[in-house]
Amino acid sequence: MARQKSYYLCQNCGAKASKWIGKCPECNQWNTFVEEIVTSIAKQSAIKGKSEPRKISSIGEEGYSRYKTTIGEVNRVLGGGLVKGSVILIGGEPGIGKSTLTLQLALGINDHTVLYVTGEESEEQIKMRAERLGGVNDSCFVMNDSSCERIIETAKEFKPGLLIIDSIQTIRSETVESSAGTVTQVRESTYRIQEYAREYQVPVLIVGHINKEGNLAGPKVLEHIVDTVLVFENDATNTYRVIRSLKNRYGAAFEMAVFEMTGTGLIEILNPSDVLLSRFTDDRSGICISSFMGGNRSFLVEVQALVSSAVYGTPQRSATGFDTRRLNMILAVLEKKAGFRLAVKDVFLNIAGGMRVDDPAIDLAVSVAVLSSDLDLSVDINYCFAGEIGLSGEIRPVNRLDSRIREAERVGFSKFFTSSYGLEKLKQKDYKISMIGVKDIKDLMKQVFK
Repeated sequence: MARQKSYYLCQNCGAKASKWIGKCPECNQWNTFVEEIVTSIAKQSAIKGKSEPRKISSIGEEGYSRYKTTIGEVNRVLGGGLVKGSVILIGGEPGIGKSTLTLQLALGINDHTVLYVTGEESEEQIKMRAERLGGVNDSCFVMNDSSCERIIETAKEFKPGLLIIDSIQTIRSETVESSAGTVTQVRESTYRIQEYAREYQVPVLIVGHINKEGNLAGPKVLEHIVDTVLVFENDATNTYRVIRSLKNRYGAAFEMAVFEMTGTGLIEILNPSDVLLSRFTDDRSGICISSFMGGNRSFLVEVQALVSSAVYGTPQRSATGFDTRRLNMILAVLEKKAGFRLAVKDVFLNIAGGMRVDDPAIDLAVSVAVLSSDLDLSVDINYCFAGEIGLSGEIRPVNRLDSRIREAERVGFSKFFTSSYGLEKLKQKDYKISMIGVKDIKDLMKQVFK
């Protein structure tokens, strides 16, 4: 017989408490605890099956084979394609293209049947979007339901090659007496979907929402349950969409792909460097080009800086697409080691194209852009930079330098500035681009601003 028990869950982080608490001790958010009633089924005394230990050398990989989708960039981010039995979570802001991407994947698969489950839209709306994306596919089946149990039972009978659920926040399990989208419902539904994927060796794509802080909505355990987490990074107002893999059990994490949103869906950008660079022909101060790594792939991005006299008593520090704390560190190094009076000036930094860059190799380009704006001297448009700034003003080497140089060479840059310590293992004769090594900030100024 079913038993009922209740406890309080934080709707922001999933913390559990036996009674209501005004402030969550885990995430420090106020008024996020909600009472939830959980119906638990009494444990059966009989054990259905027994798992035997096996030698790791005797375990085969036949059950975890891959098959590719028709979108090459998605295959690359996933590590080579969809893995049977894997659960993939796709998150992003509203209207950024999550449903568009999943439907494009569903319509592009012809050698497997696809079951597209939607809890947010009607079947007619899915049909209208499919026609806008280029036509329907008889291998794609649409189901409008929000019951986790009915979805899994239908999938077991239907036996699809790919299951897509849009979205997990609209799915609810009958064993949990709470509304859809709560922490308990999201966790319980995802557990059941994962069990189905593992047992029947079916890859599952789950669309997830994000909260106001920009993180994936639901409990943090949701990201631990799934095998792969893909996140759209740009906002819906930007033409280009960046998809990054934050977690991937079957491939490299932090791989990145760039798409362009059009009226007919998402279009792959095979060479993002070509579209992210403006390449102005006239002289403009405060602009330079940097190389950064998106997973195993090198990208070129434009760094823009503006330095002006502070209007108010406290100078402003603003950065878009870059860590503001790291910007403050670079400004302190420039003032201490290069003698620039930046403490009394406003500094604004922007990574063009709406990109978000966490690679420390962009430090060198940030420094050059700030100095260029402060001195009102332009930087040659054929220069590219990659290097990390140390607290003592030294230029530190970066990883995957060969890939960065090759990409700058392909785009057509004439000089590549990086740490002189990182060029020791590279030979100039192997490259057409001229490689310039710099030791510290003062050496950088002499080489760039001659």
